Amino acid sequence: MPTSARNVLALVALLCLGAVAAALVSQYAFDMQPCAWCVLQRLIYLGIALLCGLALLGGRALQAASAAASAALAACGMAAAWYQYTVAARMFSCDQTFADRFMSGLGLDAAAPWLFGIYATCMDAAVKVLGVEYALWSLGLFAAIALLALAALFRRRWPRSPC
Repeated sequence: MPTSARNVLALVALLCLGAVAAALVSQYAFDMQPCAWCVLQRLIYLGIALLCGLALLGGRALQAASAAASAALAACGMAAAWYQYTVAARMFSCDQTFADRFMSGLGLDAAAPWLFGIYATCMDAAVKVLGVEYALWSLGLFAAIALLALAALFRRRWPRSPC
């Protein structure tokens, strides 16, 4: 059975929702409190999931537009995760960084503090899971999402592998 762009976009949406769910489990079950860059990445994941969900309701043009926008947002997510890993994790405070100003400016930290509350400094939020920093896991997932979104954009149907 051929794989359609619609199926790939549904997979991307599920991966994004899974990433946010994993972040919430990490926060509430394992007390890994998020910094401003963490919650910015949550917002990007949710934005991609929303775009992909909308693509499932429309035709090819909406799927193509959603795939392109999802790839662009995934690139933004990669940049945020890389910045968190290389710069922000070495700072004593994320206060007044782009992520902090952006999230506070949107008011999401006050409107939904259970999801977008900023409760840690970037240095405190630099934790490892299975020996790899959380930000690098996010970077890898954003890269995979970008590749999947681009694949959905440029190919409508792929033959299934015989293996």
